[in-house]
Amino acid sequence: MIIGIPKEIKDHEYRVGLTPEATAILCQSGHEVLVESSAGDGSGFGDDEYQKSGASLIRSKNEIFEKADMIVKVKEPLLSECPLFRRGQTLFTYLHLAALPDVTKALLSSGITAIAYETTEAKDGSLPMLKPMSEIAGRMSVQIGAQYLEKLYGGRGVLLGGVPGVEPGHVVILGAGAVGSSAIRMAVGLGARVTVVNLDIEQLRVLDDQYQGRIVTRAATSAVIEETVATADLVIGAVLVPGTKAPKLVSRSLVSRMKPGSVIVDVSVDQGGCVETTHPTTHSDPVYVVDGVIHYCVANMPGIVARTSTYALTNATLPYLLRLASDGVDRAVHSDPGFAKGINLKDGQVTCRGVADAHGLPFTPLL
Repeated sequence: MIIGIPKEIKDHEYRVGLTPEATAILCQSGHEVLVESSAGDGSGFGDDEYQKSGASLIRSKNEIFEKADMIVKVKEPLLSECPLFRRGQTLFTYLHLAALPDVTKALLSSGITAIAYETTEAKDGSLPMLKPMSEIAGRMSVQIGAQYLEKLYGGRGVLLGGVPGVEPGHVVILGAGAVGSSAIRMAVGLGARVTVVNLDIEQLRVLDDQYQGRIVTRAATSAVIEETVATADLVIGAVLVPGTKAPKLVSRSLVSRMKPGSVIVDVSVDQGGCVETTHPTTHSDPVYVVDGVIHYCVANMPGIVARTSTYALTNATLPYLLRLASDGVDRAVHSDPGFAKGINLKDGQVTCRGVADAHGLPFTPLL
């Protein structure tokens, strides 16, 4: 199979779809890998490393799309890239189509098979290709939130860890999956006062045992969300419903009751966000203020820690990529129902119910 690795063009997206080491494994397995020149620069991988791994360097993005059977990316295509796809081609990347109606329609028109990292399930129901980026984004959410709490950036001037004689900052984390759990770890490490709100009581029990009283766990109800968010210095949105839009847990009226200079980091933004006032931002212009509350809603947070992120991503995606390249899409997914859940679009049809429901489009079951 011919596999194409184009350079990412989303704002300040420095990751790349494959490391040189993973490229070598694919080439040694008999596949041809085409890498756009300078695609790995942002992650610290030079063109010479890809050449040594057996890849062919291509200067033209159009040529990669013309020749490749499968395009491997990090982030969803921008609208400017969608016309480059052709019917019968496979796209393997993060998609988050439930929040992207225009991209969904453009990819449907192209007739490609679009496989999403974030909806592919392992045998235990986990999301193996989403988890590493969720872990990174969760860790980043706390350090970014701590920065924007500084007065220099318009925040309340609160140090999350406090000092002797002064109480620490209050961090409220909505959700306790991979993002939330990683955020908890960082916030506790900084010495913050941490409240975790989650629907799954068993997960809260696990966290309670793990942190031995260093965090407060609350079962998610409207009243609990209202109470905790209103008193927070930093709110981290870490809610995920795979394949569909995130539920709006924090209303505009609740945002207006938060403390001036407090911060919201909505990691759920790539699925529409769990805060009513959320809208996507970029690394070039990452924040905006609503009712005195700073909102950080960058949809590709891990893109600026690209070397760590690219290694972590490739560790998770390579086993699936090898199966796709060796077996082809149909054989690979029919032998693995969890892998089949990764297919969001196929032959002009929506095969992910969450995406179909989000845009009012017909849903066609894959299996």
